[in-house]
Amino acid sequence: MEMPRPDPQILTRKAELVTRLEAVLPAVAVISDPAETRAYECDALTAYRCPPLCAVLPGSTEEVAAVLKICSQMGVPVVPRGAGTSLAGGALPTADCVILGVARMNQVLETDYANRFIRVQTGRTNLSVSGAVEAEGFFYAPDPSSQLACAIAGNIAMNSGGAHCLKYGVTTNNLLGVTLVTMDGEVLEIGGAHLDAGGLDLLGVICGSEGQLGVVTEATLRILPKPEGARPVLIGYDSSEVAGACVSDIIEAGVLPVAIEFMDRPCIRATDAFSGAGYPDCEALLIVEVEGSENEIAEQLALITAIARRHDPVELRESRSAEESARIWLGRKSAFGAMGQINDYMCLDGTIPVSALPQVLRRIGELSAQYGLDVANVFHAGDGNMHPLILFNANQAGQLELCEQLGAEILLLCVEAGGCLTGEHGVGIEKRDLMDRQYGAEDLEAQMAVKDVFDPAWLLNPAKVFPLAVSAGRREGADGLSLAR
Repeated sequence: MEMPRPDPQILTRKAELVTRLEAVLPAVAVISDPAETRAYECDALTAYRCPPLCAVLPGSTEEVAAVLKICSQMGVPVVPRGAGTSLAGGALPTADCVILGVARMNQVLETDYANRFIRVQTGRTNLSVSGAVEAEGFFYAPDPSSQLACAIAGNIAMNSGGAHCLKYGVTTNNLLGVTLVTMDGEVLEIGGAHLDAGGLDLLGVICGSEGQLGVVTEATLRILPKPEGARPVLIGYDSSEVAGACVSDIIEAGVLPVAIEFMDRPCIRATDAFSGAGYPDCEALLIVEVEGSENEIAEQLALITAIARRHDPVELRESRSAEESARIWLGRKSAFGAMGQINDYMCLDGTIPVSALPQVLRRIGELSAQYGLDVANVFHAGDGNMHPLILFNANQAGQLELCEQLGAEILLLCVEAGGCLTGEHGVGIEKRDLMDRQYGAEDLEAQMAVKDVFDPAWLLNPAKVFPLAVSAGRREGADGLSLAR
């Protein structure tokens, strides 16, 4: 995946660009030294790196608007960046771009418990949103695994989910309004402190748009009262296919757990060694959590354990205390860090119908053997959002390319099973050249027409989402700016 080369005209105007940016931002908020811009050369998809022309860290919506206006006038591409935790290359720079980071924009602007919303600047981390309201008995529901670090800006860009999205939904289900700055510096207020604003569903267009349409600087988020109680049950099986069938049966029975998480043997071993969670020796592990009053919890767990027993589990462990619950979740919460201790890996993000879990897991195992690369599975099983981790040696020639080939096959398998290329990580550069395998030419044209309206010059987050061959004409015709590969 080669990134676009810098336009020579832009490079020669770098001094002018930096001077103009420093006129509207504090000096510390403009980073142009090549040694310092290397900190922004990649996001969490670290296999690809490209230092930007410069980086800016505005502190307000007004400063963001000023930066975008300058870049628009000069024809300079802009890559919005939250916390840089994207696993799909969503914040990967081009060499001729300005990285616009929102890290300094991290304030709570308004809290309304009576109407159950909080308004924040989008550089605020996911977990700190709940932290701001927990003393009053509230929380913010979306909880991606990177919630300690990831920013609300990136959550909105990728429509992030998390372990508890089965019951509470993903970001789009908890987003009430945004302040959006377009590429020409116009500030738009979309939605607000209420559900279902009239007119076009522009909020639905913005959430998940991957920085293609504008920069979201403020967000109004739905907050919820904390549940009365919650309790998980741990279920071990001697095959991934049987575990997948159990998940399908739980959903079919009409039970709505707050979370159903899945780990297979490679992940179980790694997380148990890493965290000491005390997981059983089995091929597949489910963590199913329910919440409510004690009577509600007991009723739901009784039905879930009855379904689980029909599939002959090797272990069934129901939590009886807060300490036991924390221990059950300990390994799952540390899964990605644990896998990183044993090997390089690429984390995928495809979504499938829950009923297809057994077949898809079986086929992933066959593809793993075919390519000679181990695949560890850990994912949100309740809504079919899979996160296969392909293990490879980044220092061995050809391994990364082989890993990418296997990854593409797994993602296309998800599409063939009736699912889609991404559940919460986004398309970025990782999946852009697979988009025409999920969408037809007319579908892609309709999506690109929306970008034409918001960003006619195609300066926002270039070389992402849309296959380069499909979108090249739009970019190359934008004010003479060449983004050739």
